[in-house]
Amino acid sequence: MSRALVLILDYGSQYTQLIARRVREQHVYCEIHPCTIATPGAGLDQVKALHPSAIILSGGPASVYGDDAPQVDPALFELGVPILGICYGLQLTAHVLGGKVERATEREYGPARMVVERPEGILHRFAKDELVDVWMSHGDRIAALPPGFSTLGVTGNTPFCAVADEKRRIYGVQFHPEVVHTPRGADVLAAFLFDVAKMRPSWTPGSFVEEAVARVAATVGHQGHVICGLSGGVDSSVAALLCHRALDDRLTCIFVDNGLLREGEFEQVQSMFRESFQLKLVAVDARHEFLSALAGITEPEQKRKTIGRVFIDVFEREARKVDDAKWLVQGTLYPDVIESVSFKGPSAVIKSHHNVGGLPERMHLKLIEPLRELFKDEARAAGEAMGMPRNFIWRQPFPGPGLAIRCLGAVEEHRLAVLRRADAILDTEIRAAGFYETLWQSFCVLLPVRSVGVQGDERTYDETCVIRAVTSTDGMTADWAKLPYDLLGRVSARITNEVKGINRVVYDISSKPPSTIEWE
Repeated sequence: MSRALVLILDYGSQYTQLIARRVREQHVYCEIHPCTIATPGAGLDQVKALHPSAIILSGGPASVYGDDAPQVDPALFELGVPILGICYGLQLTAHVLGGKVERATEREYGPARMVVERPEGILHRFAKDELVDVWMSHGDRIAALPPGFSTLGVTGNTPFCAVADEKRRIYGVQFHPEVVHTPRGADVLAAFLFDVAKMRPSWTPGSFVEEAVARVAATVGHQGHVICGLSGGVDSSVAALLCHRALDDRLTCIFVDNGLLREGEFEQVQSMFRESFQLKLVAVDARHEFLSALAGITEPEQKRKTIGRVFIDVFEREARKVDDAKWLVQGTLYPDVIESVSFKGPSAVIKSHHNVGGLPERMHLKLIEPLRELFKDEARAAGEAMGMPRNFIWRQPFPGPGLAIRCLGAVEEHRLAVLRRADAILDTEIRAAGFYETLWQSFCVLLPVRSVGVQGDERTYDETCVIRAVTSTDGMTADWAKLPYDLLGRVSARITNEVKGINRVVYDISSKPPSTIEWE
């Protein structure tokens, strides 16, 4: 099924994913591909096969004159497709097309103010002489424009801040329109997409759902059964519902209670998927198997490996009961796909909860990944478009190993019960105070650290509960949340009064980096 596509060629910028996010926010579909598909001598067959409606060349850390600097085939600019070069992408464009690039006397990093000289093309949405705040991050600069190019915008240090060859619809900016520090960067991208490339804002949650359902049905065909490992998380839940729409009762979801779920989660997930959406769901109570395998294990990585191994055993056993199973559904998201195709090379490790511990290899199942084109917020929007309740679809991320990595030290049933109850209290209070959806994550951690306390005139010697709450946009970095003292006090009072086994509550004020969001 064809759709209008913006091709983003990745030259190694730390902001490449942000470019894709900003394009998607304009309701335009885009894909990131390594710049190697457009290098000289490689041919442009892969580029042509994608039939892009527009091309964006990302920034990158290299200098165009560097020994290992990524290059571009000049023939790319003869395809007749609108092209936007950002930072290194602009420098490379100028270098290849006959301009001059030189090393700046010093790296320009941070805020700058661009003057709009000609409000045309990518600056069509601005006024002449308008001052525009932009964000710079470059070591090279354009010293002379290629033939056919003219200046659209300048700064005090950058005479060719925004440029254009309007006849060939080739544009470039020295600044980064994708970052929040360029407040009107969305207007630059919108002008390129809509005014220059004449694209339409047709990439919506509803259109994605319609396409994805049709694609799954066509992929599976009329034979074979499909299995989905349902975790109760957003990704697997949305993927399951999409496949259910395409396949109906030829989809079987397997939901394993590993004893490490949140309070009431096993029952809530069953109720929603069976009663509200009529999915064929097999719920497996495997708590004893997991907790027996985890007995005596305190090292975090060993916990993860043990949980993964037992999950494969349990899932494989249940999957064998499904007749004619040929496919496995995974909730892989686009950031995981990008991770393996980056210009910088494949990542050494893909997170284990995204590849289901090697199940496809062991079970000889073919994969269906209906969400592999989506970012997390887009997956959530697709879930909402299918009628999933907002309070479920906007749940905070929950780690694959569950409460095992929030129960530091020994993973024992009674300690998990203590942690589960404390976490439920925190969740209730965070929601009641209206902070739940503004936080990336908020949860409790149980420490194997005992301290003396007094409760009911009696001496106690119980464990410590840590409250962890962070704000983030993508989980890569995070700041500790500045929650009101009265809210923290209320949570602490409830936990110490209502949860037997905890007599001390502390608040984690560490950011990522240097800390991680989870404790293990």
